[in-house]
Amino acid sequence: MMDALPGTLAEAVTKSAAPISAQLAGFAAELRAEDIPADVIEQAKRHMLDCLGIALASTSFDFAHRTANALQSLAGAGAHPVIGYAMRLPLRDAVMLNGTLMHGLDFDDTHSDAVVHGSASAVPTALGMAREHGATGMEALLAYIIGIEASSRIGAAAQGAFHQLGFHPTGMVGAFGASLTAGRLTGATAAQMAAAQGVILSMAAGSLEFLEDGSWTKRIHPGWAGVCGITATALARAGFKAPPAAYEGRFGLFRTYLGGKAPAGFAARCTEALGDLWEFRNVALKPYPCCHFNHAIADATLALRRKHGLTPEMIRSMTALLSPGQYKIVCQPEEAKKAPANSYDAQFSIHYTMAASIVHGRFTLNELDEQAIRDPRVLELCQRAHYGEDPASRFPRYYSGEVVIETTDGRTLRHREEFNRGSDGQPLSAADVEQKFRDNAGRVMSPARIERVIDLAMSLDKAESVVALTEALTG
Repeated sequence: MMDALPGTLAEAVTKSAAPISAQLAGFAAELRAEDIPADVIEQAKRHMLDCLGIALASTSFDFAHRTANALQSLAGAGAHPVIGYAMRLPLRDAVMLNGTLMHGLDFDDTHSDAVVHGSASAVPTALGMAREHGATGMEALLAYIIGIEASSRIGAAAQGAFHQLGFHPTGMVGAFGASLTAGRLTGATAAQMAAAQGVILSMAAGSLEFLEDGSWTKRIHPGWAGVCGITATALARAGFKAPPAAYEGRFGLFRTYLGGKAPAGFAARCTEALGDLWEFRNVALKPYPCCHFNHAIADATLALRRKHGLTPEMIRSMTALLSPGQYKIVCQPEEAKKAPANSYDAQFSIHYTMAASIVHGRFTLNELDEQAIRDPRVLELCQRAHYGEDPASRFPRYYSGEVVIETTDGRTLRHREEFNRGSDGQPLSAADVEQKFRDNAGRVMSPARIERVIDLAMSLDKAESVVALTEALTG
């Protein structure tokens, strides 16, 4: 493995005069498998496996059935398999549905600085395009990694501002990464991949309005990002003219979506150390099926419960300490967070996360079913849950969290998690990831089939194609 990229690639991505889209395209066009460190390739396989397990688990939920029915009625039959279903759809519709399944339970990975769920768009795009174009497993992984490297940098360059203004970067930013994933697998030139990003500028979308009532729209964002990436690539390869300054232009991504004000240093952050600094290492896996901002709080709550034998009756109040940059997503409006109306509301409530963890001693998909959300013990405890500022938070690099519990007998109990579990500060092991896959896939798949998918996914870099893996996932 090489420590740096070859001269031609280094030159392509370090010319400061070139537009950001051209620099990212140069990286995507010239990257070779031997340029990628072995640990990044292994991590990519684990994260892909994680996405596949979440997608399988999603098929047991109502939103998945309704999405599948809608797309099947719209598109009709096609050649591409859908995860967990017997149906086959045209390429873009299959990518749309598979991306929705991967993101639908909010259990998928997150790039910490960017707060972007890049895999949910990059994985279905990579697998779909690799199957369409007869690519090898390693070629699919390489294209997946390219998508993550791009979307992570673009998202991080916003410094959290997309979220603060109501945009969901997983869909918006993910579309740019998906265009590079798709471009690499079609054999697009660097110029064509640069143009595709210009086309994406008129397609990228994603609103946080779902937070108001737990609507399902967030779930479709990464699938739609994949559709946009494939479509923009086809247009660019056909010679469709697109604006070159997709990111830094007067009406480019950053100025348009951030009210005319681009963060300082955003251009450099978008292309920082491409091929040398691997952003994939900063993508965190999720041990809990809820917003990543809640994970350290869940761990801290469960640690206090175990250590002190806490029951709801023993708690006078409990307070989650986190960064103010997280408040809008998981703490506010507090009245709604204390009484979630549905599973999505619950996944984005710091109050519900603490209360359910105390009552049940865990936080799994079972704590998000209708009966669990209506549990009067949990809802009553939510009323005694609060939030406050953690002045020592490592946000956005890590989603630190501390829980302070006041007991009815006058004690003050505290537990702090400096690093959210699953991040590079406290990573999940390979065994942890495989067990998470078994737990998720086990909701709909037999043990024998589960082990086959694990073997296929973890040996994908040696596979002649992605066909065996994609077929093994069908219902």
